[in-house]
Amino acid sequence: MKIQKILYLFFSVIWLASCKTSAQWEGQGPIQIVPTDSKPIQMQEKQAYSLADGVFISNDFEGARLNGAEKVNDTLLRVLILPENEPINPSPWYAFKLWAESEKSMWIEFSYSENSFHRYYPKISQDGRYFQNADSADFFAPAEEGKRPEKAYLKVDLSADTLWVAAQDLVGTKDAEEWKAGLLKLDFVSKEIIGKSTEGRDLEILKIGEADDQEMLMVISMQHPPEVTGYLAMKSFVETICEDSPEARAFRRKYNLYLMPQMNPDGVANGHWRHNAGGVDTNRDWVNLNQPEPKALAAFMEAKVEQSGGKFIFAADFHSTWEDIFYTINEDLEGNKPGLIPKLIKRSSKRIPGYDPNIRPTETNERSVTSNSYFFFVHGAESMTFEVGDNTPRELIRQKGEFTARELMRLLK
Repeated sequence: MKIQKILYLFFSVIWLASCKTSAQWEGQGPIQIVPTDSKPIQMQEKQAYSLADGVFISNDFEGARLNGAEKVNDTLLRVLILPENEPINPSPWYAFKLWAESEKSMWIEFSYSENSFHRYYPKISQDGRYFQNADSADFFAPAEEGKRPEKAYLKVDLSADTLWVAAQDLVGTKDAEEWKAGLLKLDFVSKEIIGKSTEGRDLEILKIGEADDQEMLMVISMQHPPEVTGYLAMKSFVETICEDSPEARAFRRKYNLYLMPQMNPDGVANGHWRHNAGGVDTNRDWVNLNQPEPKALAAFMEAKVEQSGGKFIFAADFHSTWEDIFYTINEDLEGNKPGLIPKLIKRSSKRIPGYDPNIRPTETNERSVTSNSYFFFVHGAESMTFEVGDNTPRELIRQKGEFTARELMRLLK
């Protein structure tokens, strides 16, 4: 435990220093409008690959991504990682498990489709549940200057015990169900099924609060399956709202928070890089509403407003990307609580010493195809896309979620 604390402090200092001294990342460019009608996807063949000399590798579990494997020589395995369909954001998710009949050390070569590259630093686990970063001495990703690495290499020690390798912690649909079940034990939390995914999974909304729906909040997460760090920040945010404290109890008497923690359960279950089972990035479907997930949530929100006569005043969509960043609405525009989002980000960020928040408001005054834009332009909810870096230290992720919730409760007191 002492070593873990030292490592946390070490990496936190490095992360905070990079936030303060480096030029802030400019984030993604303008959102491209794309067709959102369903398209075919490439399903993996779930199997355990029996390679030479008693080495095995498998993708036969929920959330796995492995499209092929071969033993190149006595010390090298090659794994092929392909997307569910294309075109797609080139951020390859991978997850597989390995074992061997006898103890041996081997290198794994990660090989990707054309125009893709290695994004995620590998994590390893002995049980498929608790993951940690691979040792830096056992990993390298060669790349030409100014380019992303097209391949990467990881050294692993194999034995009869299973070793799990993944791009991030495995947070499957079962994990989300277990977490929701814990929340539902609270007497102020209830759930409602608002639709079905393409593969028939329930699309569930949790209601957190005991208010009259005159002023409501919406929180969603995991539109993109690999974006685990955003999911973790969302959990911390929600758990803070659910605390048994005077501040949280008073907040829940005044506001109801509606929560959809896994917006893309099919993509999570199938180990997709980005899309749902319809082969579509759901965060580009908030105008057309062709896909069942955004369509169901939009219908729920619009019906809730009509039935209650109330309004949504706040919305947050939690994501992951290269570095921490907040995408917000043009600050010249006013919704149901003008100025709420800039104040919230700045006040919560001040609670982290040395942290300078990277805030990127949209430059246009027009509605876009993302959830953030839908929440604001259709409902007037002050909204943001809360992006967490792939490698942001986990304790800092927890703090960001917690501090955002605490400052929100104070601003809306």
